[in-house]
Amino acid sequence: MEAPLVEVRGLTKEYRRGDEVVPVLAGLDLDIARGDYVALMGPSGSGKSTLLNLLGGLDQPTAGHILIDGVPVEALDSDELAAWRARSVGFIFQMYNLLPVLTAEQNVELPLLLTDLSREERRRRARAALALVGLSDRATHRPRELSGGQEQRVGIARAIVTDPLLLLCDEPTGDLDRKAGDAVLDLFDALNREAGKTIVMVTHDPRAAARARRTLHLEKGVLAREES
Repeated sequence: MEAPLVEVRGLTKEYRRGDEVVPVLAGLDLDIARGDYVALMGPSGSGKSTLLNLLGGLDQPTAGHILIDGVPVEALDSDELAAWRARSVGFIFQMYNLLPVLTAEQNVELPLLLTDLSREERRRRARAALALVGLSDRATHRPRELSGGQEQRVGIARAIVTDPLLLLCDEPTGDLDRKAGDAVLDLFDALNREAGKTIVMVTHDPRAAARARRTLHLEKGVLAREES
């Protein structure tokens, strides 16, 4: 049997607020298979975004282990972590986080600046990623010239341009109307089923969660139940 792409064991995260210790995740265990599509749901403060940040190496656990494709993420130093994130993880956020002074193509190209690829190869890959999300005709447009749905698709192109192992999505449809949100979810379906991308998506929207292969519910830092 193939080992899971993501193995989480005893994952604990606490924050300090003065003398107070605020628990967020409490000894969480989780396996995510290669090619899976998982929705994370739960009330605000349940630890969903914290878990996503830990999986992506944006935060460090208080205790526990995170193994992604055999790499012990929590054991990497800052330089190793930055290099690992650049090649292994694509992030998709609710608010797009595009640089307003750059074109769509330049925004998509940004993660490739950390690689040894030539300028021409970076541009070729950025154009290919934009084509994959249906925005070849918007390559020279800046964010202010795009709709919200188009901005999010540029964000998705930026996330996939490095061909990452794992896509981490934090409320990716939360700022979109229903039509634009459905178009983004259709794109996730294609990335998962046709390109084999492993996706973990935090969402409050049951309609978005229903697109995933399985849904995990977090409550007070623990996995309360799973739906598939």
